[in-house]
Amino acid sequence: MKNLSLIFNAVLLIAVIVLFVLVLGKKSNSEVVNMVKEGDSLVVQKLPIAYVNIDSLLLNYTFAKNANEALISKQESSRATLNAKARQLQAEMDDFNRNLENQAFLSRERAENAQRDIIQKQQELQQLEANLTQQLMEQQQKMSEQLRDTVNAFLKDYNKSGKYQLILSNTGNDNILFAGKGYDITEEVIKELNDRYAKGKK
Repeated sequence: MKNLSLIFNAVLLIAVIVLFVLVLGKKSNSEVVNMVKEGDSLVVQKLPIAYVNIDSLLLNYTFAKNANEALISKQESSRATLNAKARQLQAEMDDFNRNLENQAFLSRERAENAQRDIIQKQQELQQLEANLTQQLMEQQQKMSEQLRDTVNAFLKDYNKSGKYQLILSNTGNDNILFAGKGYDITEEVIKELNDRYAKGKK
């Protein structure tokens, strides 16, 4: 999945570079421009392209912040549960070893039963850890899907006028090496997303 994302990002970067080289050629007022012929003259137009900085979106979109806090809270709760059970099991193992060294078991059968009980509890603890990890991964995936669906649905509505032909996502400056200030619509998108989210919570 990570390799697929890297390949997609590389292809996207190459496509953007080709677009810059073949179509754009010139910059005006620090923005990428397109020359359009109107009658006998050429008119400078800003291309219908924009981008959203995903890092800023995740840090400032209330839904994303709330979902991330819920995920962190569940992670901490899971860790606390595992630590408590691990401490309890360690205490039982220490007690078993003391009894074994002091020959406190009345019979070999009782010692073996106690050992089997500890092994079973170790296995149960490992299974609990696997289950909690799986739950966290599922919650994280669900959160990512909800965030993606919410943003995609918003952008369709946001661009219903057809102002933009292409809206890119930019994460850590991976996809866009340079863009004029007018192409960054992150702040406006975050503001409108938060407004919608606040209205939906009422």
